[in-house]
Amino acid sequence: MARGGQGLARVAVVVRAGAAPLWWCGVFAAGVGVLVPGLTGRRIGVLAGAALFIVAGAVAATRGRRRLRELGRGAARAGKHDVLQDRAVTVRGWRRGHRWWLLLAFVVALGSSFAVPAAAGLLLAGWGTGLRLKAAWLGRREREDEALLWVRVDWLDRRGGRPAGKTVKAYRSTGIAAGDAAPGGARRRTAALV
Repeated sequence: MARGGQGLARVAVVVRAGAAPLWWCGVFAAGVGVLVPGLTGRRIGVLAGAALFIVAGAVAATRGRRRLRELGRGAARAGKHDVLQDRAVTVRGWRRGHRWWLLLAFVVALGSSFAVPAAAGLLLAGWGTGLRLKAAWLGRREREDEALLWVRVDWLDRRGGRPAGKTVKAYRSTGIAAGDAAPGGARRRTAALV
Protein backbone atom coordinates (compact mmCIF):
# COMPACT_ATOMS: atom_id res chain seq x y z
CA MET A 1 0.00 0.00 0.00
CA ALA A 2 1.58 3.21 -1.12
CA ARG A 3 1.50 6.66 0.48
CA GLY A 4 -0.39 5.85 3.64
CA GLY A 5 -3.16 3.81 2.05
CA GLN A 6 -5.01 1.23 4.16
CA GLY A 7 -6.33 -2.23 3.39
CA LEU A 8 -10.12 -2.05 3.74
CA ALA A 9 -12.64 -4.89 4.10
CA ARG A 10 -16.38 -4.51 3.52
CA VAL A 11 -18.29 -4.41 6.81
CA ALA A 12 -21.29 -6.30 5.39
CA VAL A 13 -19.03 -9.03 3.98
CA VAL A 14 -17.39 -9.58 7.38
CA VAL A 15 -20.83 -9.76 9.04
CA ARG A 16 -22.14 -12.16 6.42
CA ALA A 17 -19.01 -14.38 6.24
CA GLY A 18 -20.14 -16.68 9.05
CA ALA A 19 -23.77 -17.01 7.96
CA ALA A 20 -23.38 -19.90 5.49
CA PRO A 21 -20.98 -22.07 7.55
CA LEU A 22 -23.09 -21.68 10.70
CA TRP A 23 -26.30 -22.40 8.77
CA TRP A 24 -24.96 -25.56 7.09
CA CYS A 25 -23.25 -26.87 10.24
CA GLY A 26 -26.47 -26.29 12.14
CA VAL A 27 -28.76 -27.87 9.56
CA PHE A 28 -26.53 -30.94 9.22
CA ALA A 29 -26.19 -31.33 13.00
CA ALA A 30 -29.95 -30.92 13.46
CA GLY A 31 -30.65 -33.45 10.69
CA VAL A 32 -28.37 -36.03 12.28
CA GLY A 33 -29.77 -35.14 15.70
CA VAL A 34 -33.32 -35.95 14.62
CA LEU A 35 -32.20 -39.52 13.94
CA VAL A 36 -31.20 -39.93 17.60
CA PRO A 37 -34.11 -40.26 20.09
CA GLY A 38 -32.12 -38.57 22.89
CA LEU A 39 -33.05 -38.26 26.55
CA THR A 40 -35.89 -35.79 26.00
CA GLY A 41 -37.31 -37.36 22.84
CA ARG A 42 -37.39 -35.92 19.33
CA ARG A 43 -40.52 -33.81 19.75
CA ILE A 44 -39.20 -31.87 22.75
CA GLY A 45 -35.77 -31.53 21.12
CA VAL A 46 -37.17 -30.10 17.90
CA LEU A 47 -39.53 -27.72 19.76
CA ALA A 48 -36.67 -26.52 21.97
CA GLY A 49 -34.51 -26.17 18.86
CA ALA A 50 -37.18 -24.11 17.11
CA ALA A 51 -37.33 -21.73 20.07
CA LEU A 52 -33.51 -21.51 20.15
CA PHE A 53 -33.48 -20.89 16.38
CA ILE A 54 -35.80 -17.88 16.77
CA VAL A 55 -33.97 -16.45 19.79
CA ALA A 56 -30.50 -16.92 18.26
CA GLY A 57 -31.64 -15.40 14.96
CA ALA A 58 -33.11 -12.36 16.70
CA VAL A 59 -30.02 -11.84 18.88
CA ALA A 60 -27.56 -12.22 15.97
CA ALA A 61 -29.63 -9.93 13.73
CA THR A 62 -29.92 -7.09 16.27
CA ARG A 63 -26.72 -7.35 18.32
CA GLY A 64 -24.35 -4.45 17.67
CA ARG A 65 -26.67 -2.50 15.35
CA ARG A 66 -26.38 0.71 17.38
CA ARG A 67 -22.57 0.65 17.12
CA LEU A 68 -22.76 -0.14 13.40
CA ARG A 69 -25.11 2.84 12.95
CA GLU A 70 -22.79 5.18 14.89
CA LEU A 71 -19.71 4.11 12.95
CA GLY A 72 -21.64 4.35 9.66
CA ARG A 73 -22.77 7.92 10.36
CA GLY A 74 -19.21 9.06 10.94
CA ALA A 75 -17.68 7.25 7.93
CA ALA A 76 -15.05 9.25 6.05
CA ARG A 77 -14.53 8.83 2.32
CA ALA A 78 -11.89 6.27 1.40
CA GLY A 79 -8.74 7.77 -0.09
CA LYS A 80 -7.43 7.01 -3.55
CA HIS A 81 -4.52 5.05 -2.05
CA ASP A 82 -6.75 2.80 0.10
CA VAL A 83 -6.83 -0.81 -1.11
CA LEU A 84 -10.29 -2.41 -1.23
CA GLN A 85 -10.10 -6.08 -0.27
CA ASP A 86 -11.92 -8.57 -2.50
CA ARG A 87 -15.01 -10.25 -1.08
CA ALA A 88 -13.43 -13.72 -1.44
CA VAL A 89 -10.34 -12.67 0.53
CA THR A 90 -12.46 -11.27 3.39
CA VAL A 91 -14.67 -14.38 3.55
CA ARG A 92 -11.66 -16.72 3.38
CA GLY A 93 -9.94 -14.80 6.19
CA TRP A 94 -13.02 -15.02 8.43
CA ARG A 95 -13.53 -18.72 7.75
CA ARG A 96 -9.87 -19.60 8.32
CA GLY A 97 -9.85 -17.64 11.54
CA HIS A 98 -13.00 -19.34 12.84
CA ARG A 99 -12.58 -22.87 11.43
CA TRP A 100 -11.74 -24.47 14.79
CA TRP A 101 -14.62 -22.69 16.53
CA LEU A 102 -16.98 -23.88 13.79
CA LEU A 103 -15.69 -27.44 14.12
CA LEU A 104 -16.06 -27.35 17.91
CA ALA A 105 -19.60 -25.92 17.65
CA PHE A 106 -20.53 -28.64 15.15
CA VAL A 107 -19.14 -31.43 17.35
CA VAL A 108 -20.92 -30.04 20.43
CA ALA A 109 -24.18 -29.75 18.46
CA LEU A 110 -23.87 -33.37 17.33
CA GLY A 111 -22.96 -34.60 20.82
CA SER A 112 -25.79 -32.72 22.49
CA SER A 113 -28.28 -34.56 20.25
CA PHE A 114 -27.96 -37.54 22.60
CA ALA A 115 -29.55 -35.36 25.28
CA VAL A 116 -31.80 -32.93 23.35
CA PRO A 117 -32.11 -33.96 19.67
CA ALA A 118 -31.60 -31.24 17.03
CA ALA A 119 -31.71 -28.34 19.54
CA ALA A 120 -28.07 -27.20 19.34
CA GLY A 121 -28.01 -27.67 15.56
CA LEU A 122 -31.03 -25.40 15.20
CA LEU A 123 -29.33 -22.89 17.51
CA LEU A 124 -26.33 -22.76 15.12
CA ALA A 125 -28.62 -22.45 12.09
CA GLY A 126 -30.52 -19.63 13.81
CA TRP A 127 -27.30 -17.74 14.49
CA GLY A 128 -26.32 -18.07 10.82
CA THR A 129 -29.74 -16.83 9.75
CA GLY A 130 -29.43 -13.85 12.09
CA LEU A 131 -26.06 -12.90 10.60
CA ARG A 132 -27.56 -13.00 7.12
CA LEU A 133 -30.45 -10.79 8.30
CA LYS A 134 -28.00 -8.30 9.83
CA ALA A 135 -26.03 -8.18 6.56
CA ALA A 136 -29.31 -7.56 4.68
CA TRP A 137 -30.12 -4.71 7.10
CA LEU A 138 -26.67 -3.23 6.42
CA GLY A 139 -27.32 -3.58 2.69
CA ARG A 140 -30.57 -1.61 2.96
CA ARG A 141 -28.74 1.16 4.82
CA GLU A 142 -25.98 1.19 2.20
CA ARG A 143 -28.55 1.51 -0.59
CA GLU A 144 -30.39 4.31 1.21
CA ASP A 145 -27.16 6.23 1.87
CA GLU A 146 -25.71 5.28 -1.54
CA ALA A 147 -22.42 4.46 0.17
CA LEU A 148 -20.69 1.18 0.97
CA LEU A 149 -19.07 0.85 4.42
CA TRP A 150 -15.49 -0.41 4.83
CA VAL A 151 -13.34 -1.15 7.87
CA ARG A 152 -9.56 -1.23 8.13
CA VAL A 153 -8.34 -4.82 8.01
CA ASP A 154 -5.84 -4.23 10.82
CA TRP A 155 -8.71 -3.16 13.11
CA LEU A 156 -10.50 -6.51 12.76
CA ASP A 157 -9.74 -9.10 15.42
CA ARG A 158 -7.02 -11.69 14.79
CA ARG A 159 -9.62 -14.11 13.37
CA GLY A 160 -10.87 -11.57 10.79
CA GLY A 161 -14.14 -10.75 12.54
CA ARG A 162 -15.77 -8.12 14.79
CA PRO A 163 -16.23 -5.24 12.31
CA ALA A 164 -17.82 -3.16 15.10
CA GLY A 165 -15.46 -4.23 17.90
CA LYS A 166 -13.67 -1.97 20.37
CA THR A 167 -10.57 -1.70 18.18
CA VAL A 168 -12.62 -0.23 15.30
CA LYS A 169 -12.49 3.55 15.56
CA ALA A 170 -14.18 4.58 12.30
CA TYR A 171 -15.41 3.33 8.95
CA ARG A 172 -14.55 4.49 5.47
CA SER A 173 -17.10 4.81 2.70
CA THR A 174 -17.09 4.53 -1.07
CA GLY A 175 -19.63 4.85 -3.83
CA ILE A 176 -22.19 2.10 -4.25
CA ALA A 177 -20.38 0.57 -7.26
CA ALA A 178 -16.99 0.08 -5.55
CA GLY A 179 -15.63 -3.38 -4.87
CA ASP A 180 -16.86 -6.78 -5.99
CA ALA A 181 -19.67 -7.22 -3.44
CA ALA A 182 -23.20 -5.82 -3.67
CA PRO A 183 -24.79 -3.89 -0.79
CA GLY A 184 -25.29 -6.37 2.04
CA GLY A 185 -22.14 -8.32 1.20
CA ALA A 186 -23.51 -10.75 -1.38
CA ARG A 187 -21.67 -11.46 -4.63
CA ARG A 188 -22.28 -8.70 -7.11
CA ARG A 189 -24.33 -9.96 -10.02
CA THR A 190 -22.86 -8.87 -13.33
CA ALA A 191 -25.14 -7.99 -16.20
CA ALA A 192 -25.20 -10.62 -18.95
CA LEU A 193 -23.53 -9.58 -22.17
CA VAL A 194 -25.92 -9.24 -25.10
